[in-house]
Amino acid sequence: MTNYSGTTGNGTGHSEDAGFGQRVDQLGSDAQQFIGNARSAVADLGQALDLKGRVERNPYGTLAIAVGVGYVLGGGLFTPLTGRILKLGVRLAALPFVKDELMGMAESAFQGYQTGRGTPPSGSV
Repeated sequence: MTNYSGTTGNGTGHSEDAGFGQRVDQLGSDAQQFIGNARSAVADLGQALDLKGRVERNPYGTLAIAVGVGYVLGGGLFTPLTGRILKLGVRLAALPFVKDELMGMAESAFQGYQTGRGTPPSGSV
């Protein structure tokens, strides 16, 4: 086996043995810098969305949104419970439209009935 000058048996240089501690220190400082950047990004996002103001103005709405996001992130989106909730929601959303249609049909039928009562039957003298 041939050894090149300045290398050990695994091919790494001798100078890197002394630099291992420096690399660990560098990784630690990089990790702390990353954490600091992440914290400032979260703080900036919180200020942009005005989360504290939203919670103060509408706490129940904020709580409902948080529960919904947690439900979706927790894997509850494709469950039988979600299917039932969506089915109920569609029915409740369609209820006013169905009611309006039925009221319109009933009004036109009632007007037709009143119009039919006001005129003499056809064929009578």
